Amino acid sequence: MTCTPEQLAEKIQLHLRKNFARTVETATREQIFKACALALLGLNEVVSEPAAFQRNVREVHYLSLEFLLGRSLMKNAFNLGCLEPLKEAAAMLGLNLSDIAEEEPDPSLGNGGLGRLAACYLEAMTTQGICATGYSVFYEYGMFKQGILDGMQVELPDPWFQTGEVWWSKRADDRCVVSFEGRIAETERDGRLAFVTVDDTKVLAVPIDMTISGYGQRETNRLRVWKAENPPKEFSIRKYTEDADTPPEASESESVAEDINMVLYPNDKHQSGKLLRLRQQYFLVSATAQDIVRRHKRKHGPLSEFHVWNVIQINDTHPTLIIPELMRIFLDEEGMDWEEAWRIVCMSVAYTNHTVMAEALECWQQSLIEKLLPRIWTILEEINKRYLNFLWQALNSEKEVGDAAIIWNGQVRMANLCVHACFAVNGVSALHSDILTKDLFASEHRLWEAKFRNVTNGIDHRRWLAQINPRLHNLVRDLTGSDRYLYQPEALEDLTKYQNDASALEKLAEVKRKNKLDFARYLEKSCGVSVDPDSVFDVQVKRLHEYKRQLMNALHILHLYNTLKDTPDPSFVPHTFFFGAKAAPSYTAAKRIIELIHSLIGHINADPAMKGLLSVVFLQNYRVSVAEQVMPASELSEQISTAGKEASGTGNMKFMLNGALTLGTLDGANVEIADLVGRDNIFLFGLKSDEVARLTDYSPLSYIAHNPALRRVLDQITDGLHDGKSYADIANSLQVGGAAEPADRYLLMADFDSYAAIHREACEAYRDRQGWNRRSLINIAKAGFFAADRSVTDYARDIWHVPVYRPRGTL
Repeated sequence: MTCTPEQLAEKIQLHLRKNFARTVETATREQIFKACALALLGLNEVVSEPAAFQRNVREVHYLSLEFLLGRSLMKNAFNLGCLEPLKEAAAMLGLNLSDIAEEEPDPSLGNGGLGRLAACYLEAMTTQGICATGYSVFYEYGMFKQGILDGMQVELPDPWFQTGEVWWSKRADDRCVVSFEGRIAETERDGRLAFVTVDDTKVLAVPIDMTISGYGQRETNRLRVWKAENPPKEFSIRKYTEDADTPPEASESESVAEDINMVLYPNDKHQSGKLLRLRQQYFLVSATAQDIVRRHKRKHGPLSEFHVWNVIQINDTHPTLIIPELMRIFLDEEGMDWEEAWRIVCMSVAYTNHTVMAEALECWQQSLIEKLLPRIWTILEEINKRYLNFLWQALNSEKEVGDAAIIWNGQVRMANLCVHACFAVNGVSALHSDILTKDLFASEHRLWEAKFRNVTNGIDHRRWLAQINPRLHNLVRDLTGSDRYLYQPEALEDLTKYQNDASALEKLAEVKRKNKLDFARYLEKSCGVSVDPDSVFDVQVKRLHEYKRQLMNALHILHLYNTLKDTPDPSFVPHTFFFGAKAAPSYTAAKRIIELIHSLIGHINADPAMKGLLSVVFLQNYRVSVAEQVMPASELSEQISTAGKEASGTGNMKFMLNGALTLGTLDGANVEIADLVGRDNIFLFGLKSDEVARLTDYSPLSYIAHNPALRRVLDQITDGLHDGKSYADIANSLQVGGAAEPADRYLLMADFDSYAAIHREACEAYRDRQGWNRRSLINIAKAGFFAADRSVTDYARDIWHVPVYRPRGTL
């Protein structure tokens, strides 16, 4: 799939003329970006259907409410083997490809790790030759664009599709109808009793597809997102010819269709927000189920072997309603009896759990489902009735039965439905899977031990090393003698032979230094912030949640500030701390932490004594394209969640791959990172998950009473920092709590001393530059395990039972 720079330059100019009636000299940068994208799309050797219709194999259908894709221009060019030719083609036309790439918006179809994981897996499945389709919802404005006003987060619309549409194709011929509300009526179909929903609200689900290219593969897969549209109306000439001046009112379906596609995760603090979230989820699964069934019948015929040719992986609980929706189709539209339909569904659907936190395990009010999805509700009732009959016989304990039930006390529990119906249930790190089987789903694990698995998360190592960190890629290639790691990530292990090679370690240090300089220039240009490239780049970038403990990081920075003010230390290693995080619009506590971080930034920046010693930067509107800038430059990766709360994490893997050392708790995939690199090459602190579980009589005040430094920072945020804002609410939540939840729920006070101590240890280690570089090299060498290629191969072998067609080598 090679293409010369001259050919690419010709294609770009052709698309400028054909699509925009422009030349290179008269086109806007957005038009030039789109012409480059169209040139790449033309290189994909795609026929009318993707890989699934080229080979007679089982297909994976990967359902996720979010796909955080990142920009596609450079990624597609890299996967197609024409990144360098495209750079040369741009130069031939007097253009800079990096500037062109900046015109591309980040597709706002995701929020954090869940969506990024889905995107990585779809690329890896394509690279591994696994026939797959990703399914999600089209969001007009996505999550939101984060603004900061007076230190506070404000949510702004993010109209990403206006420019990003070039990668997407509308497939109106595959549209289907999704039904909401109404009432159930009996009917006769083919001589049998059937159920239909009448007096309902109907919307059209119209697919918009993105072609997904893999590295070293000519066949492609696709991501299909569903856009809600209004059903066509009968034309009435009367309203244009009658004398009465009565403007037509919008129908309910018009409002429903518009709302479904507006934003990802609407505020669910109120009933209308809850209803919209449920509507979005059912819209996704109903359209997807209809699409999969239709494609199966077109290719394979009868549905009796549906499970033979299709496996549906639901990414977290958001797509759980695919289970009763398939039952509805099989029962009401295809005429199956209950036992046959249930058997096929249970052999077709698998579930990935992403959390052990009770509040994050989705539960829906029974009344909401009854109102919005009446037929789905009756199916859920029947599933639950049969399941309860089984549970009372198998467990004979009211508590265990109550914990495992799908419908209980007016709540419908999505995770419990998944565990009951799905043929496989997997966690996403060794620790997480262990907690699932020993705690969260202990009773179910005793009943169905074989259905529980572990598949540790993985990342797109080609994107997160070769594409975003070309200097490091070149060094890996020079040291190992090839770029084999691109399609065999375990080949990174070859770097370990250079851990005591002074020349190799010096080259690695040079790569990091240049990347830090690049990032410093990026910050200066993009947001006018100056940072010291000779300081330690200490980074915590992730979704803002209390259990991720950005607050502990901020309190420790204030403690460092106090220490430097009280006893200036000429040998102190200068530090720049970076935060990047969005808080959910309705998550008040998280938004307050963002505000506190900005007060801290103002407090430190206002003190001239801190210049050259300590600084803090908040990376506003953190997204994939910003991550691609910061990760190659990072040196310390803050992964400091309360042990037992983070399922896995993937940011920790990306930082590790780029040579940053992890400073964190034994939580999520940090456990596996520690096992791979050895305890000398990671900075660990804090309570372990079993110690957290045993800490039932926790009193944060006892820790504060014995720690004057901690007492001091809490008093400071209560009284107000440089800007005078008081954060007494945050300080109180760490000391006395409130009616809704206990004090210091995530154990910041218990882990603070250990956290401060490990920071001192990391600073001391940083002084030994060769030792630090050796640790960095070992982390890179051991990061191959965390490639998404390995993850999807595990899924293919252990859960999906689908063939893998490994790429033979580079293009």
